[in-house]
Amino acid sequence: MIDDDIGVGIVGLGGMGTLHARSVRDLGATVVAGVDLVPEQRERFAAEFDARTYETHEELVADEVVDAVIVTTPNRFHEPIAVAALEAGLDVLVEKPLAHSLESAERIAEAAARSAGVCMVGFHNRHAASMVMFEEQRARDRFGELTHVEANYVRRRGVPGPGSWFTDPELSGGGALVDIGVHALDLALYALDFPEIVEVSGVTRTTFGTREEVADPDGFGDNWDADAERYEVDDSVSAFIRCAGGQTISLEAAWATNREESMDFRVRGTKAGAQFDIGDTDLRILEAGTVGRDHYADVDMSADDTLTGYAEQDEAFLETVATGVPPETNTIDEALTVQRVIDAIYRSNEAERSVTLADARVSDAQLEEATRLD
Repeated sequence: MIDDDIGVGIVGLGGMGTLHARSVRDLGATVVAGVDLVPEQRERFAAEFDARTYETHEELVADEVVDAVIVTTPNRFHEPIAVAALEAGLDVLVEKPLAHSLESAERIAEAAARSAGVCMVGFHNRHAASMVMFEEQRARDRFGELTHVEANYVRRRGVPGPGSWFTDPELSGGGALVDIGVHALDLALYALDFPEIVEVSGVTRTTFGTREEVADPDGFGDNWDADAERYEVDDSVSAFIRCAGGQTISLEAAWATNREESMDFRVRGTKAGAQFDIGDTDLRILEAGTVGRDHYADVDMSADDTLTGYAEQDEAFLETVATGVPPETNTIDEALTVQRVIDAIYRSNEAERSVTLADARVSDAQLEEATRLD
Protein backbone atom coordinates (compact mmCIF):
# COMPACT_ATOMS: atom_id res chain seq x y z
CA MET A 1 0.00 0.00 0.00
CA ILE A 2 1.05 3.57 -0.72
CA ASP A 3 1.57 6.13 2.05
CA ASP A 4 -1.68 8.01 2.68
CA ASP A 5 0.34 11.20 3.16
CA ILE A 6 0.54 11.53 -0.64
CA GLY A 7 -2.08 14.06 -1.71
CA VAL A 8 -3.37 13.62 -5.27
CA GLY A 9 -5.31 16.18 -7.30
CA ILE A 10 -7.43 15.17 -10.30
CA VAL A 11 -8.04 17.57 -13.19
CA GLY A 12 -11.08 16.47 -15.18
CA LEU A 13 -13.73 14.79 -13.03
CA GLY A 14 -15.59 12.73 -15.63
CA GLY A 15 -15.44 8.96 -15.98
CA MET A 16 -11.68 8.71 -16.42
CA GLY A 17 -10.92 11.13 -13.59
CA THR A 18 -13.20 9.20 -11.28
CA LEU A 19 -11.59 5.89 -12.29
CA HIS A 20 -8.15 7.24 -11.36
CA ALA A 21 -9.42 8.76 -8.14
CA ARG A 22 -10.90 5.46 -6.99
CA SER A 23 -7.71 3.64 -7.96
CA VAL A 24 -5.57 6.14 -6.02
CA ARG A 25 -7.81 5.79 -2.98
CA ASP A 26 -7.77 1.99 -3.14
CA LEU A 27 -3.96 2.04 -3.34
CA GLY A 28 -3.77 3.99 -0.08
CA ALA A 29 -3.02 7.56 -1.19
CA THR A 30 -5.40 10.43 -0.49
CA VAL A 31 -7.48 12.22 -3.10
CA VAL A 32 -7.30 15.78 -1.81
CA ALA A 33 -8.58 17.96 -4.66
CA GLY A 34 -10.32 18.01 -8.02
CA VAL A 35 -10.95 20.44 -10.87
CA ASP A 36 -13.81 20.59 -13.34
CA LEU A 37 -15.73 23.33 -15.13
CA VAL A 38 -19.06 21.61 -14.44
CA PRO A 39 -20.50 22.38 -10.97
CA GLU A 40 -22.38 19.07 -10.79
CA GLN A 41 -19.18 17.14 -11.41
CA ARG A 42 -17.43 19.03 -8.65
CA GLU A 43 -20.28 18.39 -6.21
CA ARG A 44 -20.36 14.67 -6.98
CA PHE A 45 -16.58 14.36 -6.68
CA ALA A 46 -16.41 16.29 -3.39
CA ALA A 47 -19.10 14.08 -1.91
CA GLU A 48 -17.48 10.79 -2.93
CA PHE A 49 -13.88 11.63 -2.05
CA ASP A 50 -14.27 14.30 0.65
CA ALA A 51 -11.96 16.46 -1.46
CA ARG A 52 -11.67 20.17 -2.18
CA THR A 53 -12.83 21.16 -5.65
CA TYR A 54 -11.91 24.07 -7.89
CA GLU A 55 -12.95 25.58 -11.21
CA THR A 56 -9.38 26.10 -12.46
CA HIS A 57 -6.21 24.06 -12.46
CA GLU A 58 -4.24 27.08 -11.25
CA GLU A 59 -6.10 26.90 -7.93
CA LEU A 60 -5.37 23.19 -7.55
CA VAL A 61 -1.67 23.56 -8.39
CA ALA A 62 -1.35 26.30 -5.76
CA ASP A 63 -2.96 24.14 -3.06
CA GLU A 64 -0.21 23.03 -0.65
CA VAL A 65 -1.89 19.70 0.10
CA VAL A 66 -1.41 18.56 -3.52
CA ASP A 67 1.74 16.49 -4.12
CA ALA A 68 0.82 15.01 -7.50
CA VAL A 69 -1.62 15.73 -10.33
CA ILE A 70 -3.47 13.39 -12.68
CA VAL A 71 -4.73 15.03 -15.90
CA THR A 72 -7.79 13.52 -17.62
CA THR A 73 -9.09 16.48 -19.64
CA PRO A 74 -9.59 16.72 -23.42
CA ASN A 75 -6.22 16.50 -25.15
CA ARG A 76 -5.87 20.19 -26.01
CA PHE A 77 -5.76 21.13 -22.33
CA HIS A 78 -3.05 18.67 -21.31
CA GLU A 79 -0.29 21.17 -21.98
CA PRO A 80 -1.35 24.16 -19.82
CA ILE A 81 -2.28 21.92 -16.89
CA ALA A 82 0.79 19.67 -17.04
CA VAL A 83 3.18 22.57 -17.56
CA ALA A 84 1.71 24.54 -14.63
CA ALA A 85 2.00 21.51 -12.34
CA LEU A 86 5.54 20.72 -13.46
CA GLU A 87 6.62 24.33 -13.02
CA ALA A 88 5.31 24.06 -9.46
CA GLY A 89 7.55 21.02 -8.92
CA LEU A 90 4.67 18.53 -8.77
CA ASP A 91 4.66 15.02 -10.21
CA VAL A 92 2.21 14.56 -13.09
CA LEU A 93 0.41 11.66 -14.75
CA VAL A 94 -1.14 12.71 -18.06
CA GLU A 95 -3.70 10.49 -19.73
CA LYS A 96 -2.79 9.39 -23.25
CA PRO A 97 -1.94 10.85 -25.68
CA LEU A 98 0.61 13.27 -24.29
CA ALA A 99 -1.04 16.16 -26.16
CA HIS A 100 -3.26 17.08 -29.10
CA SER A 101 -0.28 17.96 -31.31
CA LEU A 102 3.41 17.20 -31.56
CA GLU A 103 4.35 20.81 -30.84
CA SER A 104 2.27 20.81 -27.67
CA ALA A 105 3.76 17.47 -26.58
CA GLU A 106 7.27 18.84 -27.08
CA ARG A 107 6.49 21.82 -24.84
CA ILE A 108 5.31 19.48 -22.07
CA ALA A 109 8.52 17.47 -22.44
CA GLU A 110 10.58 20.67 -22.20
CA ALA A 111 8.74 21.65 -19.01
CA ALA A 112 9.34 18.18 -17.57
CA ALA A 113 13.07 18.44 -18.31
CA ARG A 114 13.24 21.67 -16.29
CA SER A 115 11.06 20.45 -13.43
CA ALA A 116 11.87 18.83 -10.12
CA GLY A 117 8.72 16.81 -10.70
CA VAL A 118 8.29 13.76 -12.93
CA CYS A 119 5.85 13.39 -15.81
CA MET A 120 4.39 9.97 -16.69
CA VAL A 121 1.89 9.24 -19.47
CA GLY A 122 -1.14 6.98 -19.13
CA PHE A 123 -0.58 3.96 -21.36
CA HIS A 124 -2.20 1.48 -18.98
CA ASN A 125 -2.24 -1.50 -21.37
CA ARG A 126 1.49 -1.93 -20.77
CA HIS A 127 0.56 -3.02 -17.26
CA ALA A 128 -2.11 -5.54 -18.27
CA ALA A 129 -1.29 -9.13 -17.38
CA SER A 130 -0.96 -10.23 -21.01
CA MET A 131 1.78 -7.69 -21.68
CA VAL A 132 3.55 -8.31 -18.37
CA MET A 133 3.71 -12.04 -19.15
CA PHE A 134 4.99 -11.27 -22.65
CA GLU A 135 7.75 -9.09 -21.16
CA GLU A 136 8.79 -11.88 -18.78
CA GLN A 137 9.06 -14.39 -21.62
CA ARG A 138 10.91 -11.88 -23.81
CA ALA A 139 13.45 -11.32 -21.01
CA ARG A 140 14.12 -15.09 -21.05
CA ASP A 141 14.78 -14.91 -24.82
CA ARG A 142 11.73 -17.10 -25.49
CA PHE A 143 10.98 -15.30 -28.76
CA GLY A 144 14.46 -14.74 -30.14
CA GLU A 145 14.78 -11.68 -32.36
CA LEU A 146 11.49 -9.83 -32.66
CA THR A 147 10.73 -9.01 -36.29
CA HIS A 148 7.15 -7.78 -36.70
CA VAL A 149 4.14 -6.64 -34.69
CA GLU A 150 0.53 -6.69 -35.89
CA ALA A 151 -1.42 -4.27 -33.71
CA ASN A 152 -5.21 -3.96 -33.98
CA TYR A 153 -7.71 -1.82 -32.10
CA VAL A 154 -10.81 -1.99 -34.27
CA ARG A 155 -14.44 -1.33 -33.41
CA ARG A 156 -17.16 -2.32 -35.86
CA ARG A 157 -19.27 0.58 -34.61
CA GLY A 158 -18.01 2.69 -31.73
CA VAL A 159 -17.63 6.41 -32.37
CA PRO A 160 -17.41 8.15 -28.98
CA GLY A 161 -19.94 10.95 -28.70
CA PRO A 162 -20.32 12.58 -32.13
CA GLY A 163 -20.26 16.33 -31.55
CA SER A 164 -18.21 15.94 -28.36
CA TRP A 165 -14.56 16.91 -28.01
CA PHE A 166 -13.59 13.50 -29.42
CA THR A 167 -14.73 14.52 -32.91
CA ASP A 168 -13.49 18.11 -32.75
CA PRO A 169 -9.91 18.20 -34.10
CA GLU A 170 -9.13 21.45 -32.28
CA LEU A 171 -9.73 19.70 -28.95
CA SER A 172 -8.68 16.14 -29.71
CA GLY A 173 -5.98 16.49 -32.34
CA GLY A 174 -7.37 13.53 -34.28
CA GLY A 175 -9.91 10.75 -34.27
CA ALA A 176 -9.62 6.98 -33.98
CA LEU A 177 -5.82 7.09 -34.27
CA VAL A 178 -5.43 9.51 -31.35
CA ASP A 179 -8.16 7.94 -29.23
CA ILE A 180 -7.69 4.17 -29.46
CA GLY A 181 -5.03 3.58 -32.13
CA VAL A 182 -2.53 5.24 -29.84
CA HIS A 183 -2.90 2.31 -27.41
CA ALA A 184 -2.01 -0.24 -30.07
CA LEU A 185 0.81 1.92 -31.42
CA ASP A 186 2.36 2.47 -28.00
CA LEU A 187 2.16 -1.21 -27.17
CA ALA A 188 3.82 -2.17 -30.47
CA LEU A 189 6.71 0.24 -29.93
CA TYR A 190 6.99 -0.91 -26.32
CA ALA A 191 7.10 -4.59 -27.36
CA LEU A 192 10.01 -3.78 -29.69
CA ASP A 193 11.74 -1.70 -26.98
CA PHE A 194 11.24 1.56 -28.88
CA PRO A 195 13.54 0.97 -31.85
CA GLU A 196 14.78 3.72 -34.15
CA ILE A 197 12.06 4.50 -36.68
CA VAL A 198 13.13 4.76 -40.31
CA GLU A 199 9.90 5.38 -42.21
CA VAL A 200 6.16 5.77 -41.63
CA SER A 201 3.34 5.27 -44.13
CA GLY A 202 -0.29 5.83 -43.22
CA VAL A 203 -3.77 6.37 -44.62
CA THR A 204 -6.60 7.82 -42.54
CA ARG A 205 -10.25 7.79 -43.54
CA THR A 206 -13.40 9.63 -42.51
CA THR A 207 -16.09 7.30 -43.78
CA PHE A 208 -18.98 7.20 -41.36
CA GLY A 209 -19.12 10.43 -39.36
CA THR A 210 -20.36 12.62 -42.22
CA ARG A 211 -23.24 10.35 -43.26
CA GLU A 212 -26.77 11.46 -42.48
CA GLU A 213 -27.65 7.99 -41.22
CA VAL A 214 -25.25 5.55 -39.62
CA ALA A 215 -26.24 2.18 -38.21
CA ASP A 216 -25.26 2.07 -34.54
CA PRO A 217 -26.75 -1.16 -33.13
CA ASP A 218 -25.07 -0.79 -29.74
CA GLY A 219 -26.03 2.86 -29.27
CA PHE A 220 -22.38 3.82 -28.85
CA GLY A 221 -22.76 7.19 -30.61
CA ASP A 222 -26.02 8.17 -28.87
CA ASN A 223 -28.37 10.39 -30.90
CA TRP A 224 -26.29 10.64 -34.06
CA ASP A 225 -26.99 13.75 -36.12
CA ALA A 226 -24.40 14.27 -38.87
CA ASP A 227 -25.80 17.67 -39.86
CA ALA A 228 -25.73 19.08 -36.34
CA GLU A 229 -22.47 17.66 -35.10
CA ARG A 230 -18.86 18.55 -35.84
CA TYR A 231 -17.02 15.56 -37.24
CA GLU A 232 -13.72 16.42 -38.88
CA VAL A 233 -11.51 13.57 -37.69
CA ASP A 234 -10.53 10.12 -38.88
CA ASP A 235 -12.68 7.14 -37.99
CA SER A 236 -10.14 4.58 -39.25
CA VAL A 237 -6.43 4.36 -40.00
CA SER A 238 -4.05 1.88 -41.60
CA ALA A 239 -0.33 2.40 -41.09
CA PHE A 240 2.97 0.67 -41.63
CA ILE A 241 6.13 1.54 -39.69
CA ARG A 242 9.63 0.45 -40.67
CA CYS A 243 12.31 0.42 -37.99
CA ALA A 244 16.09 0.21 -38.02
CA GLY A 245 17.30 -3.38 -38.16
CA GLY A 246 14.34 -4.46 -40.28
CA GLN A 247 11.66 -4.57 -37.56
CA THR A 248 8.19 -3.56 -38.76
CA ILE A 249 4.79 -2.66 -37.32
CA SER A 250 1.40 -2.85 -39.02
CA LEU A 251 -1.37 -0.88 -37.34
CA GLU A 252 -5.13 -1.02 -37.84
CA ALA A 253 -7.39 1.20 -35.75
CA ALA A 254 -11.01 2.19 -36.23
CA TRP A 255 -14.00 3.64 -34.46
CA ALA A 256 -16.23 2.27 -37.21
CA THR A 257 -15.56 -0.04 -40.14
CA ASN A 258 -17.26 -2.94 -41.86
CA ARG A 259 -15.21 -5.76 -40.38
CA GLU A 260 -15.30 -7.71 -37.14
CA GLU A 261 -14.04 -5.90 -34.06
CA SER A 262 -10.56 -6.82 -32.88
CA MET A 263 -8.00 -5.94 -30.24
CA ASP A 264 -5.69 -8.67 -31.49
CA PHE A 265 -1.97 -8.12 -30.88
CA ARG A 266 0.54 -10.44 -32.53
CA VAL A 267 4.31 -10.46 -32.20
CA ARG A 268 6.57 -12.49 -34.47
CA GLY A 269 10.00 -13.67 -33.35
CA THR A 270 12.68 -15.91 -34.80
CA LYS A 271 12.22 -18.53 -32.04
CA ALA A 272 8.53 -18.08 -31.19
CA GLY A 273 5.60 -15.75 -31.54
CA ALA A 274 3.01 -14.32 -29.17
CA GLN A 275 -0.66 -13.45 -29.44
CA PHE A 276 -3.08 -11.74 -27.04
CA ASP A 277 -5.86 -9.20 -26.89
CA ILE A 278 -4.79 -5.72 -25.83
CA GLY A 279 -5.55 -5.25 -22.13
CA ASP A 280 -6.38 -8.93 -21.57
CA THR A 281 -5.08 -11.40 -18.98
CA ASP A 282 -4.30 -14.30 -21.36
CA LEU A 283 -1.24 -14.90 -23.55
CA ARG A 284 -0.64 -17.54 -26.21
CA ILE A 285 2.91 -18.47 -27.25
CA LEU A 286 3.31 -20.11 -30.65
CA GLU A 287 6.33 -22.36 -31.25
CA ALA A 288 7.41 -25.25 -33.46
CA GLY A 289 9.84 -28.07 -32.69
CA THR A 290 11.53 -31.20 -34.03
CA VAL A 291 11.67 -33.44 -30.94
CA GLY A 292 9.99 -36.77 -31.75
CA ARG A 293 8.34 -35.40 -34.86
CA ASP A 294 8.14 -31.98 -36.41
CA HIS A 295 5.34 -30.33 -34.50
CA TYR A 296 3.63 -27.11 -33.46
CA ALA A 297 3.48 -26.19 -29.79
CA ASP A 298 0.98 -23.61 -28.55
CA VAL A 299 1.25 -22.64 -24.89
CA ASP A 300 -1.62 -20.78 -23.21
CA MET A 301 -0.92 -18.68 -20.14
CA SER A 302 -3.59 -17.12 -17.91
CA ALA A 303 -3.11 -14.59 -15.13
CA ASP A 304 -5.06 -13.15 -12.22
CA ASP A 305 -7.86 -11.01 -13.63
CA THR A 306 -8.40 -8.94 -10.48
CA LEU A 307 -5.43 -6.62 -11.11
CA THR A 308 -6.16 -4.10 -13.85
CA GLY A 309 -3.69 -2.22 -15.99
CA TYR A 310 -5.05 1.04 -14.59
CA ALA A 311 -4.38 0.02 -11.00
CA GLU A 312 -0.88 -1.21 -11.79
CA GLN A 313 -0.10 1.99 -13.68
CA ASP A 314 -1.39 4.23 -10.90
CA GLU A 315 0.62 2.26 -8.35
CA ALA A 316 3.79 2.78 -10.41
CA PHE A 317 3.04 6.52 -10.52
CA LEU A 318 2.44 6.76 -6.78
CA GLU A 319 5.65 4.84 -6.07
CA THR A 320 7.50 7.42 -8.16
CA VAL A 321 5.86 10.20 -6.14
CA ALA A 322 6.75 8.48 -2.87
CA THR A 323 10.37 7.62 -3.68
CA GLY A 324 11.38 10.38 -6.07
CA VAL A 325 12.94 7.70 -8.29
CA PRO A 326 12.25 8.36 -12.00
CA PRO A 327 9.95 5.77 -13.59
CA GLU A 328 11.28 2.98 -15.80
CA THR A 329 8.11 2.87 -17.88
CA ASN A 330 5.44 5.25 -19.20
CA THR A 331 8.15 7.86 -19.57
CA ILE A 332 7.64 11.17 -21.30
CA ASP A 333 10.38 10.35 -23.83
CA GLU A 334 8.48 7.24 -24.89
CA ALA A 335 5.22 9.18 -25.11
CA LEU A 336 6.94 11.81 -27.23
CA THR A 337 8.08 9.11 -29.66
CA VAL A 338 4.50 7.83 -29.90
CA GLN A 339 3.32 11.39 -30.60
CA ARG A 340 5.95 11.78 -33.33
CA VAL A 341 4.73 8.61 -35.04
CA ILE A 342 1.11 9.80 -34.83
CA ASP A 343 2.15 13.08 -36.40
CA ALA A 344 4.05 11.19 -39.12
CA ILE A 345 1.00 9.03 -39.93
CA TYR A 346 -1.13 12.13 -40.44
CA ARG A 347 1.62 13.78 -42.51
CA SER A 348 1.97 10.65 -44.63
CA ASN A 349 -1.76 10.66 -45.30
CA GLU A 350 -1.65 14.33 -46.34
CA ALA A 351 1.41 13.85 -48.56
CA GLU A 352 0.20 10.52 -49.97
CA ARG A 353 3.65 9.04 -49.48
CA SER A 354 5.93 7.62 -46.80
CA VAL A 355 7.62 10.10 -44.46
CA THR A 356 10.30 10.11 -41.78
CA LEU A 357 10.00 11.52 -38.28
CA ALA A 358 12.58 14.15 -39.22
CA ASP A 359 10.55 15.46 -42.17
CA ALA A 360 9.31 18.96 -41.39
CA ARG A 361 5.61 19.68 -41.51
CA VAL A 362 5.13 22.46 -44.06
CA SER A 363 2.76 25.15 -42.82
CA ASP A 364 0.29 26.94 -45.10
CA ALA A 365 2.36 30.11 -44.73
CA GLN A 366 5.57 28.32 -45.75
CA LEU A 367 3.83 26.74 -48.71
CA GLU A 368 2.46 30.11 -49.81
CA GLU A 369 5.91 31.69 -49.52
CA ALA A 370 7.53 28.89 -51.50
CA THR A 371 4.91 29.24 -54.22
CA ARG A 372 5.45 33.00 -54.35
CA LEU A 373 9.22 32.61 -54.75
CA ASP A 374 8.74 30.11 -57.57
